[in-house]
Amino acid sequence: MTTVLFFAFVTLMLVRVPVAMAVGGSVVVALIYAGYADGLYIVPQQVLEGVDNASLLAVPFFILAGNLMNVLGMTDRIFNFANALVGHFRAGLAQVNVLGSMIFAGVNGTAVADIAGLGQIEVKAMRDRGYPADFAAAMTVASSMVGPLIPPSVGLVVYAYLSNTSVARLFMAGFLPGVLVGLSLMIYNRIVATRRDFPHQPRATLAEVIASARHGITALVAPAIILGAILTGFTTATEAGVLACVYVAAVGAWYRQLSWDHIWQALTNTVLTTTVVMVIIGFSTVMGWLLAIEQAPQKLADVMLFVTDDKPVFLALLLVFLLIIGCFVEGVPAKLILVPILLPVIDAYGIDRVHFGIIIQMALLIGIATPPMGIGLYVVSEVTRVPFEKVTIAILPMLIPLIIVLLIVTYVPGFSLWLPELVLGPA
Repeated sequence: MTTVLFFAFVTLMLVRVPVAMAVGGSVVVALIYAGYADGLYIVPQQVLEGVDNASLLAVPFFILAGNLMNVLGMTDRIFNFANALVGHFRAGLAQVNVLGSMIFAGVNGTAVADIAGLGQIEVKAMRDRGYPADFAAAMTVASSMVGPLIPPSVGLVVYAYLSNTSVARLFMAGFLPGVLVGLSLMIYNRIVATRRDFPHQPRATLAEVIASARHGITALVAPAIILGAILTGFTTATEAGVLACVYVAAVGAWYRQLSWDHIWQALTNTVLTTTVVMVIIGFSTVMGWLLAIEQAPQKLADVMLFVTDDKPVFLALLLVFLLIIGCFVEGVPAKLILVPILLPVIDAYGIDRVHFGIIIQMALLIGIATPPMGIGLYVVSEVTRVPFEKVTIAILPMLIPLIIVLLIVTYVPGFSLWLPELVLGPA
């Protein structure tokens, strides 16, 4: 039944069936093949049980916070602040692109929101200053990968739910890897700037830096408020999501940019995105239930331990596997399918679950920048009108620093575990 399940899923994905329907359809096919056609009533029961979890309430609130930032103009203030700080560097606006995403990550928890909101501003500014359109769009996709690593993160909330891991620990664990990704892209920009004639812009005056900081500080304070509330026990992750929404709305009201039209637009986008995510989670719960019946996770653990008992070799195989999967399946559905299967294997090799959470998050994030299913490439192509093929070619060299950071984080667990152990103590 497991073979039929995955064959049906891959086939449906290859014919461009939406992910949610591909997961649900493959489950139904597997159940019928196994002779459970009369028991299909189990599917809606398992779907409802899969989404009936309080921890998942954090997902729509963090998505809403990101959408509110986009419609209320906070992304403009983030861009202006980053531009005042690093705009005069070599490849200045490319560095602004990266730094802006790092700041935006403090409230927004998804890469797509970064591309759709901040990305439009960044690409337009870069094109107006003479940067190649394909380079600007590609850098926007690459820098958006910081968002789901620096807390808060929708992907890490989903992983915490699947692995029974502390959301606070995962948020803290993602901070340093997120910063490393940002720094690696800034180093890449500096190297590229020595070979390409990127335009320069004058250094901002102290008065301009202070003026932009006064407006941009509202975005910088947000992650401190959210993380501080979670780590001090003042709020749960879900309540921190609500706090993020209230904070962004309050900032919008302070700048007199909050209107019913803006709220309605943010709510509409949030409902559409959350619905897709929750449907995928529901159907993936059924898939996990079938795999548990077949004891697929335990069998995979036995096979991997038979192939190699060397942890570094296993980690290398794991990275190759995750990078390939990320080319075809988006991050959330990939986690929902893979995490229940891989956890027994991870435990067997003695890999910390928090560390593994950052590994799978980073590896699957790279998938948003790789064809054929790279959602980030499609989104940036749509919002910037840069052809998909040109963005795909332009982003290929940018994958090198991202993969280097992935290898560092994978083989040096301290980058993921040092901060949560320092702040929260040993697990």
